[in-house]
Amino acid sequence: MVGLFRLVSGCPGPSGFGSASTAQEVTEGIDGTNLTALVTGGASGIGLETSRVLALRGVHVIIGARNMKAANEAKNKIVRENPRARIDVLELDLCSTSSIRSFADNFIALHLPLNILINNAGIMFCPFQLSQDGLEVQFATNHIGHFLLTNLLLDTMKNTVKATGIQGRVVNLSSIAHNYCYKKGIRFHKINDKQGYSEKRAYGQSKLANILHANELSRRLQEEGVNITVNSVHPGLIMTPLFRHSAAVMKLLKFFSFFLWKNVPQGAATTCYVALHPRLNGVTGKYFADCNEMRPSSYARNESLARELWEFSNKLISSVSVP
Repeated sequence: MVGLFRLVSGCPGPSGFGSASTAQEVTEGIDGTNLTALVTGGASGIGLETSRVLALRGVHVIIGARNMKAANEAKNKIVRENPRARIDVLELDLCSTSSIRSFADNFIALHLPLNILINNAGIMFCPFQLSQDGLEVQFATNHIGHFLLTNLLLDTMKNTVKATGIQGRVVNLSSIAHNYCYKKGIRFHKINDKQGYSEKRAYGQSKLANILHANELSRRLQEEGVNITVNSVHPGLIMTPLFRHSAAVMKLLKFFSFFLWKNVPQGAATTCYVALHPRLNGVTGKYFADCNEMRPSSYARNESLARELWEFSNKLISSVSVP
């Protein structure tokens, strides 16, 4: 009830920020000129706002996007507003393991540091379909794509930490929808089955996977003694291109629940807060909403499920692509 009151009222939580806070407000006064960040899906919606605000704080931002025309338009828009912005774009299709590997190779070839990885891109409520790798498309894009990308770039992040002494941060965009998933959380043995498929539960499953991935990666990095934090966030309810598969239904829902919805600058706030704020130094394996730590579902806190998902994801990637 406290969380709902804060959401509706915009009342700040322990962090000093709340649902009404914007990305610019939560990063006010932070100097990111010595940082490089990669934002997947950074050409539209809250990804674009995240890229814009990080660049405003001096961060060198790399936008990974499937639509290069939109990505270049986003870059130009940011630079017009902020001529000092450092923005680069690289092609990335998270639905394709070969595209992800090519992206990682291209990024590594730039010899750039990587301080912040924001796994932002996603798709939502899609009718059943398989990716070109033969994987259910929401699970493939929202989880497997980011799981593989993170693994491919992790050595770059570790090397950056060693060279600079600056803590690295990985931020996975999840959703409150992780509560609405399949029975037992992840249907490992039916991940690509059309029978029993629910577009909403499949989305919830992928968002649950985002949290489990963050938690397990956090645990592994802590065991290694690596100074990289990994957290997951719920950005809030925002009308973005994510809703293209259910626009009419969501507009109707928004009409009756307008007090629960955020605008895009508010929707990007939690991502930017977790990615950039010094208050989060050393904080890892947590789930945030409205710029405050929240308790996710019991499935999301299940360490055995997180380890099982990690092994399952590695086997799935090995079965559909050649390293």
